[in-house]
Amino acid sequence: MIKFAYTILYVSDVKRTAEFYSKTFGFEVRFIAPGDEYAELNTGTTTLSFASLSLANSNLKDGFQEGDLKTKPFGMEIGFTTVNVQELVDKAIAAGATLLEEPKEKPWGQMVAYIRDFDGILIEVCTPMD
Repeated sequence: MIKFAYTILYVSDVKRTAEFYSKTFGFEVRFIAPGDEYAELNTGTTTLSFASLSLANSNLKDGFQEGDLKTKPFGMEIGFTTVNVQELVDKAIAAGATLLEEPKEKPWGQMVAYIRDFDGILIEVCTPMD
């Protein structure tokens, strides 16, 4: 059996990023490795993890495309659901996130907003789908 276990995001400051996601979205920090090179958050079924840029570079001999707020976001996002999108977006911005798209109601009735974290990672904040 295969299980989707991790999403690992490469970030410039693992501890700062883990604290941002923990405080803003309420996820428990499960583990921060010595030297702050890696962290895991308990988000439910799947673990949200962060690895330092130096650790990522040591794992990937040909490197990778680093996230950056100065460039367009990658063609992927992480998504979090909440019943009050505007409240969570405001909380994230107060904690240092950057607003990309204000909350809008989609044709199917879902409220959706887009923000970016310190490393430019795209985050969708939306209402749950029934």
